[in-house]
Amino acid sequence: MNDITATATARDSRTLGPDAPEFDDLLARLTLEEKVRLLTGRDFWSTWPIEKIGLRAMVVSDGPSGVRGEVWDERSPSLNLPSATALSASWDPQVAARYGAASAVEARRKGVDVVLGPTINLHRSPLGGRHFEAFSEDPVLTAQLAAAYVDGVQRNGVGATPKHYVANDFETERFTADVRVSGRALREVYLRAFEDAVTEAHAWVVMSAYNSINGATASENELLETPLNSEWGFDGVVISDWTAVRSIESAKHAQDLAMPGPVGAWGDALVDAVRRGDVDESAIDRKVRRILLLAARVGALEGFEPVAPMPLEVDDGVAFAREAEVEGAVLVENDGILPLPAPKRIAVIGHNARNARTQGGGSATVLPEKVVSPLEGIAAAYPAAQITYSIGAIVQEGLAELERESMRNPVTGGPGARVEFLDAAGRVIFAEDRFASGLVYFGGDAPISRMSSLVLETDYEPSETGAVRLGFASVGAGRIMLDGELLGELSPTEPGDDVAGAFLDPPSASLPVEFEAGRPRRIRVEFTPRRLGGGLGNAFSITVGTEPAGTDAEALIAAAAAAAADADVAVVVVGTNSGVESEGFDRADLALPGRQDDLVRAVAQANPRTIVIVNSGSPVLLPWRAQVAAVMLTWFGGQEYGTAIGALLSGESEPGGRLPTTWPARLEDVPVIAVTPAGGVLAYDEGIHIGYRAWLRAGSRPAYPFGYGLGYTRWEIRDVSTGGFRGEHATVDVTVVNTGDRAGKHVVQVYAERADSRVDRPVRWLVGFAVVRAEAGSSAHAAIRVSRRDLAYWEDGWIEEPGEYRLRIGSSVLDLPADVTVTV
Repeated sequence: MNDITATATARDSRTLGPDAPEFDDLLARLTLEEKVRLLTGRDFWSTWPIEKIGLRAMVVSDGPSGVRGEVWDERSPSLNLPSATALSASWDPQVAARYGAASAVEARRKGVDVVLGPTINLHRSPLGGRHFEAFSEDPVLTAQLAAAYVDGVQRNGVGATPKHYVANDFETERFTADVRVSGRALREVYLRAFEDAVTEAHAWVVMSAYNSINGATASENELLETPLNSEWGFDGVVISDWTAVRSIESAKHAQDLAMPGPVGAWGDALVDAVRRGDVDESAIDRKVRRILLLAARVGALEGFEPVAPMPLEVDDGVAFAREAEVEGAVLVENDGILPLPAPKRIAVIGHNARNARTQGGGSATVLPEKVVSPLEGIAAAYPAAQITYSIGAIVQEGLAELERESMRNPVTGGPGARVEFLDAAGRVIFAEDRFASGLVYFGGDAPISRMSSLVLETDYEPSETGAVRLGFASVGAGRIMLDGELLGELSPTEPGDDVAGAFLDPPSASLPVEFEAGRPRRIRVEFTPRRLGGGLGNAFSITVGTEPAGTDAEALIAAAAAAAADADVAVVVVGTNSGVESEGFDRADLALPGRQDDLVRAVAQANPRTIVIVNSGSPVLLPWRAQVAAVMLTWFGGQEYGTAIGALLSGESEPGGRLPTTWPARLEDVPVIAVTPAGGVLAYDEGIHIGYRAWLRAGSRPAYPFGYGLGYTRWEIRDVSTGGFRGEHATVDVTVVNTGDRAGKHVVQVYAERADSRVDRPVRWLVGFAVVRAEAGSSAHAAIRVSRRDLAYWEDGWIEEPGEYRLRIGSSVLDLPADVTVTV
């Protein structure tokens, strides 16, 4: 860089705020045009550099369950961690901190300065399409895990981005919906995790949401100033969700950075607005100062010492992915079959046993180098067992990519496919060799804006003989050639108004074809895209793949049942698919897709020693749960999913999770369910009563309550006491005894009750928790801190209601055998 003289000692970014005089000189050297330019991204994933002040570009990237980097490309693989619901089911801030640290190490490996996570919106409704990406239905659990995650990221010198600020707990009409929510519910419920992420962990970045809150879109909302800046002391950058900045009006608010770029709602129009006096230049300077401070913190600004020049905490990422899944797996049924000693014959059943979901769909997607399936993990855990596999029921909806090991590039002769971009005259303007048939261009060098059409060609050698449907998923029209002959022309159904949904989960179309195992077929797809609007004109995605042809569902179930009857134990892996849980849309119901419920019933009838592994990111209905020997909820388990499953079944590891959200027995029992706006408005009429609070208020009993989970040992709570409040906190001391025959983990939970309150209160609400571990026959001590603030309520300020509060202690919201009283 030029025109910069480094100081003898770089200024320590940890001691600076945005108003630090160190930034005065840098700001004074920038023209208005340069300052405004800094406020919109340079492209999809980076900010503008300004060489004359020593500022390099900063790179941001999705997260939150891994870090993708600037390109969405299987040639640049990423660590695939378990979903946020798996993390939150650990109930362990230490695991959350390590999860954040692992994300930061991955970010630095990929040249990323800011991770766009964690997602800390709440599980207001189980129908929320992005439920898997968020932590919990409870604000306190979410807040403590969020603060730990943010701290883990930032200790390693990378910015964390709590998102989406705020009340973005649904996907339907998410760009335009207006959430009508009371001030009390905002403060006590929806803002709580953001507050802790800022006040406890000092987040460097916060992402504003698409939706409006009480009439004002998030990027133009006073909530960006109060409470975020004025009350909590946030000194970082408010980055927009992609394309969420829509007008000059947002520049008058505490919205600092509009993404993506280079074209956005600000630019030259904002320069003109400043010169006309419509926007004060001091508002621009305030935003620039915060961007400079972020740059100093991450090491993007010369003359400033970054927070961590090198990562401070480095885990074995792959080993941690396995451990995080084990810590979050929740055992909800067990007749004693688990842990499972070495059986001679195991029937492994289920589509998801071989093709498991390790992550949810949408912008959170990363591309791991390798995924261990449950089938592989079980085989490794029981090497002496005879293992059979049956698909049982088709779960897949839409196209699955072609198997990478079955693809050969016709140009190089190596693995993969040849991809060419053509202009309007049919000339090749860009070509690349890929290893996968699912392609996403969201940043990078591919000339999306200049492309007229795309050609993908591969020699595909299927591993199985049979009829399938071959096609593509994208927005546009194309044709498929097979061995040089036209198979057909296809135009997938046009998507709705959610442009991001069309990009991340595009429509598909396919044609029937017969494949023969071991016989290569030349597949050529020629595709003409339809340009996406809404700021995604330079983005493109297409998947070439297959989907099942007409299958005999009854025959599949019968074959699985026969395999189960012939085995010592049956392990059925059921779950969701990308058409059920993904960014861009909400769920229509909570039923498992396909014939999976019928499959479980048939297998359980054939063999009562049936264990069911549930591979979903959020609640599903389990109507057969009383008919099987064991049920384990394992979420989207990350790339080491199968290894963790093998360890959990064999007893090498204990399922350490407790439910971070209530699992219903029936959809009609769910007290807060609506995710669809009416007339553009989504009313949060339930106020502070979401999740288990709403269940308690309604008097309904779910299948499995908040906080619930079994392990492989037993626990007793003894000797509960408290010294009451001393200052802002009271400590509840608990002795927990492991009365079982093996070491284990327990989560002690503390809930408050105030039956005679003068205001509407939940029946009870979580105020603290602690993870304890002990050997068989040993005890552990938990000291759980309870804050006065968590007993207060919001009424134009935090109000403490004097009197006695009953604190109940136990292992779930419905299992609370001990209690103490504290007085405010």
